[in-house]
Amino acid sequence: MLILPGWLIVASDTPPRQGWGLRVTASRVTDVGPADALIAAYPDEDQMNASESICLPGFVNTHVHLYGVLAHGIDVHQPPDGFASFLEEYWWPQIEDVLDQPMIEAATDWVCSEMLRSGTTTFFDILEAPHAIPDVLLVEKQIVEKRGLRGLLSFEATERAGAQIAQDGLRENVELISACDTDGLVSGLMSYHTTFTCSGEFIRQAFGLAADLGVLTHAHANESHFEAEWCQTTYGRSTFEYYDDLGVAGPEFLASQCVQLSEADRTIIADRGIRVSHMPLSNCEVGGGIAPISELLDAGVTLGLGSDGYINDFYEVMRGAFLLAKARRLDPGVMPATTVLNLATEGGARALGLAKVGRLDIGWSADLQLVDATFPTPLTEHNIFDQLVLWRSHRDVSDVMVAGRWRVRRGEVLDADLDQMRARTHEEANRLWSH
Repeated sequence: MLILPGWLIVASDTPPRQGWGLRVTASRVTDVGPADALIAAYPDEDQMNASESICLPGFVNTHVHLYGVLAHGIDVHQPPDGFASFLEEYWWPQIEDVLDQPMIEAATDWVCSEMLRSGTTTFFDILEAPHAIPDVLLVEKQIVEKRGLRGLLSFEATERAGAQIAQDGLRENVELISACDTDGLVSGLMSYHTTFTCSGEFIRQAFGLAADLGVLTHAHANESHFEAEWCQTTYGRSTFEYYDDLGVAGPEFLASQCVQLSEADRTIIADRGIRVSHMPLSNCEVGGGIAPISELLDAGVTLGLGSDGYINDFYEVMRGAFLLAKARRLDPGVMPATTVLNLATEGGARALGLAKVGRLDIGWSADLQLVDATFPTPLTEHNIFDQLVLWRSHRDVSDVMVAGRWRVRRGEVLDADLDQMRARTHEEANRLWSH
């Protein structure tokens, strides 16, 4: 079919085109150009006229905890007074150690729909639920396939709950990765938690399994000062110096958060080609700080954006990245809207190791969104990126396509009963909260 918006954004590094459209065949973009030229070239194609919309690539959420929605609004038994207490007195005992498969199933279904409604077409999920394995990732896989998103799934293996559950967590990743078709939309990564919950031997084991399977390995890293100080006290070196000594610092490593970094850490990340996922909003929520993203980008680090399961409207995530970097550097010129949009699309896809995802060029996956183009001020080639990043939200997304198939039309998620899904999420949240 031909999709004919008012404006087409192929990618953040390409000038936006007024009156241009694209042709989609099967799962790919097969032509891009002026609307009248496309209509003349393909007169028999179905046409979607969207003259009051901007067409841009679908968002890539490089770090989400789908189960996190169940914690929204929970009564915290013991308010945390630091990052360690956030985990030990709240997140682990009240959330992760209570989760079971029905809870995760309900949360996965709801958040997949939530992400679709805000233009997200690809995501990477990290699940830690020690008492929900085995086969909980297969439960997630079925739901993600039903909703039609491109999803990378992982189980966050950790030794904090014991050696057996730690090995079960690694096995959960291996079995999910092995169960995925190479040409399907769902795939997997290896994942473990952190240096302070996993031994060096265990970390090496995780990277070894991932190498055998040909996938990336993910871990949280320096979400606050806690891990940096812990590594310095325990190993006499910074977190990424420790990873370098383990022999795992390299382009097959996806490190999320990376908020509190030493100069040595930044150098190792850049020199070894470690990929990074940035969560601007959740880093603030846990009191972790504001990550040095502009410095990492200047050093050539491959980087994407993530919601962390906190606020999943990716327009809000982009705004956070746009504004917080400026505040941290005391420089309004840092992190322009084009850079932020790149992190939310093609940059995020690169961080996840995905090819031909994140832009709307010929031969690339037809992952796209249509967004309301009727702003209170005129839309121009020079302001369109700022207008999108600063003044749009999920409420302005009308249609979403993933791999050539419509998943949202006229603001409605297809084949989804949101009232029923919300009721089920309420039910499972109440079960979680009652523990």
